Amino acid sequence: MSMAYCMKCRKKVEIKNPQQVKLKNGRPATKGVCSVCGTKVFRMGSL
Repeated sequence: MSMAYCMKCRKKVEIKNPQQVKLKNGRPATKGVCSVCGTKVFRMGSL
C-alpha cells in the first residue's frame, strides 16, 4: 500500500495502479491514480 498527496482532495490517499518510474536524474519515483477522485498523483522515492 503506497500513499501520495492528492492536490484535488487535499489529503493523503492510496495510490491506485502504482507504477515505478525513473526520473531524468536517475532517482526512483511512483506515479498512479488517486483512489478517491481519479486524479493523477506522483510521489518521489520508491515504494
